[in-house]
Amino acid sequence: MATPIRTTVLISGNGSNLQALIDQIAAGNLNANIIRVLSNRKDAFGLERARKANIPTQYHNLVKYKKQQPATPEGVQAAREKYDAELARLILADQPELVVCLGFMHILSPQFLEPLELAKVRIINLHPALPGAFNGVNAIERAHAAWMEGKIDKTGVMIHDVISEVDMGTPILVREIPFRKGEDENIEVFEKRVHEIEWGTVIEGVSLVLNELAQKST
Repeated sequence: MATPIRTTVLISGNGSNLQALIDQIAAGNLNANIIRVLSNRKDAFGLERARKANIPTQYHNLVKYKKQQPATPEGVQAAREKYDAELARLILADQPELVVCLGFMHILSPQFLEPLELAKVRIINLHPALPGAFNGVNAIERAHAAWMEGKIDKTGVMIHDVISEVDMGTPILVREIPFRKGEDENIEVFEKRVHEIEWGTVIEGVSLVLNELAQKST
């Protein structure tokens, strides 16, 4: 069997998608080795999931960088750039071949993306919307509101390549989710269904990329 693809996962929250990956790797269904899970939130439960699976973890937060800069738009921008440059350095120290963003609530700038591109590390992201529809944060809530207003009848989830424009990288896998009248009016019911679809999409999307990377290395 081919050498497992060295994979770093970036998270900010509960880590249910990370758990789906861990489980599928353990079951021998994905040819990957998660070498580190990194979070920008200290209390992200996903870090606990990683520790239980004996995966090294790291906490890397923006606040420290903001404190070193003046509280101006320029200062915030400088802090983000320094944070991103350090994030790239931390990740590249592990020599991954793939970085998977699973609910990582931080917009990655060229200071992060360019070093990884130079090192030929693929970066992919899970986003709970259709391509070009609800870029950025709160995509599920915004799609739900648009449906309630009668503007759309479906949303979706996708795995896409990461570029500096938020959620605008080339889609790798897209799953449409039609809204269901009489059920999805309750946003909690709808969110639960979206998250369940995400788990399958993550596995399928990551699997496609792992196969691609494995072919390139042969």
